[in-house]
Amino acid sequence: QVQLVESGGGLVQPGGSLRLSCAASGVTFSTYAMRWYRQSPGIQRELVAAVSSGGFTLYGDSVKGRFTISTDNNKNTLFLQMNNLKPEDTGVYYCNALSDWDHARVYWGQGTQVTVSS
Repeated sequence: QVQLVESGGGLVQPGGSLRLSCAASGVTFSTYAMRWYRQSPGIQRELVAAVSSGGFTLYGDSVKGRFTISTDNNKNTLFLQMNNLKPEDTGVYYCNALSDWDHARVYWGQGTQVTVSS
């Protein structure tokens, strides 16, 4: 059974930092692409960052240079380091896993709220 559990969200002032975590069970990072999505009020869910099973990373244009996606394969945990946060980064952040071999195998976490406000 696959389970993705996000943590690390909260309220932070503009310019601040947060580190999100996604504890994964039932998936192996060597055969899954792992992604972070963001759902902001009134905006369609958007891809924030992704890391392939081979370690290739990509970022949404709005977060390039500020966010870093990484994994700890020993702990089966996905991270998103977010620096220089802006009010427009506010939203619910979701962890996502997509199987390399079967794209019907896609899983979502429950989300963690990030609010950037002074």
